[in-house]
Amino acid sequence: MLTRYLLGTAMFAVGVIGAMQPPINAALAKRTGSFEAATVSFAIGTLALLAVALIAGGGGFAAVRSAPLWQLTGGFVGALFVWSTIVLVPRVGTTALLAGIIAGQLTGGVLIDRFGLFGMAQIGVTWYRALGIFLLVVGGMLVLRR
Repeated sequence: MLTRYLLGTAMFAVGVIGAMQPPINAALAKRTGSFEAATVSFAIGTLALLAVALIAGGGGFAAVRSAPLWQLTGGFVGALFVWSTIVLVPRVGTTALLAGIIAGQLTGGVLIDRFGLFGMAQIGVTWYRALGIFLLVVGGMLVLRR
């Protein structure tokens, strides 16, 4: 049970830190442009991850050659995500942006879990999961109203 609380705390902390990324990147975009800011964000993140992978990684980059093409699309999805937050956060604000993203991610997550997409285990949709997503979508709409 303690592990579950520690993981929950870690997820919460990552969420708080993640909320900083869109406004930081948007501030950089004012100086450089949205595509340029997204590129810089990814480049710095790539260098940081490369250093960690080389120092502490337990796998190998050579295995990428045998990965199916769909497994290589995560970087494209991440780039689209970062760029879109850069463009949207100045228009709707950080809170509304995150509310919309979280509602969308949870909806996507339920679909991925329900159908076992991308090699994930199938997890059914329960009434409380559906209610939680519904409430988040309604909350996101309320936040957007300002």
